[in-house]
Amino acid sequence: MLTQIGACRTNSWHNEQVMNIAIWTHYFAPEIGAPSARLSDLARLWAQQGHGVRVLTCFPNHPTGVVPSIYRGRLTQRETMSGFEVYRSWTYATPNRGTIRKTIGHLSYLISALLLSAPRVGQIDAAIGSSPTLFAALGACLFSMARRIPFVFEVRDLWPAIFVELGILKPGRLLSLLESLELWLYQHAARIVTVTESFRVAIIARGIDAAKIVTIPNGADTDFFTSGTPDPELRKQYAPSARFVALYIGAHGISHGLMALLDVAERLRERSDIAFLFVGEGAERDQLIAAAESRHLSNVRFLPGQPKAQMPELYRMADACFVPLRNIPLFKTFIPSKMFEIMACGRPIIGSVAGEARDLLAASGGALLCPPEDSAAIANAVLRLADDPTLRQQLGANGRAYVEHHYRRDDLAMRYLSLLTTLTGKP
Repeated sequence: MLTQIGACRTNSWHNEQVMNIAIWTHYFAPEIGAPSARLSDLARLWAQQGHGVRVLTCFPNHPTGVVPSIYRGRLTQRETMSGFEVYRSWTYATPNRGTIRKTIGHLSYLISALLLSAPRVGQIDAAIGSSPTLFAALGACLFSMARRIPFVFEVRDLWPAIFVELGILKPGRLLSLLESLELWLYQHAARIVTVTESFRVAIIARGIDAAKIVTIPNGADTDFFTSGTPDPELRKQYAPSARFVALYIGAHGISHGLMALLDVAERLRERSDIAFLFVGEGAERDQLIAAAESRHLSNVRFLPGQPKAQMPELYRMADACFVPLRNIPLFKTFIPSKMFEIMACGRPIIGSVAGEARDLLAASGGALLCPPEDSAAIANAVLRLADDPTLRQQLGANGRAYVEHHYRRDDLAMRYLSLLTTLTGKP
């Protein structure tokens, strides 16, 4: 629940026994997705420990570029959310497509947050800059220099390397500038927090001191994402005639290889008892819908992005969930955060991934694994799960147990908090 607040400030600003933490991020709740889920959970859990958390972000607009009506017509807004404060400032809102327009949006956030939000957050003991984007990290770094406080560089994607792998950026002046900024941020960070161990290895290979790089992975709020039986009304609404529902929830972008999942649906079109449901937004959504229509895939349905509150019910409605990535070498270093939410909901995963994500899913015992973008292998996995409810139940139970033991968001938040207390010297 969001509540706009006035000029009052919490007691934590003046309490020597707590930390005041500033989080700089371009992406934040009520936007859905991995960044907002991770950071809003961390902020909430740290606030529950009595610390003062200030999030410096923009008005929500990702990935559609549409700002909700309650946020329009303002330069700034301060609100409370689950015990912490959110400082929003105007940013050029644009859909998640088009490199130039997105770059303008990222730069506008940096400038507006520095000018409009940073002066109002009061006493801060540590600043976290969460990337993507590098501009959010740059804002946190400049802020930390001005305040003489530690800067923590949180790396959730390897920018700009991922753009090179995807063919968005070519060698040239812009790439050199971004790589120089990336290295400068690594060098000036008191600590670097990565979400995968592979990211940590890659950053060390860039000549950065390994001692200041820590891996704190994504996880799931296991009290929010819970296992259980499907909601029959949801099932009736979205897949009324299906005996088996294969679900994808997340960004419909260039990173996920969703066209291969349409190939799977086409291979299995004669199985009228199997339905494919895609939920989310993204740059390739319109193209995917057009492709499904041109192939006359009656077994495929697309839903727009849904609120976070709906996610557990949607996952539980499914019989299996997809975790796909493109067949690109750098994606071997990535771990899609949706893996943890799906396992927490007790649903089996069909993972068409490689590298660290594949190793994690193999260790969990909660997934069937396929090579990335291998539609034949993915189709075989769908058939195997569709025809074996006992296997589905076992994989789902294994995944839930694995997340509870290794990837509870509460435990990971406390590890992160321990790192911050070491940096700030706070008890």
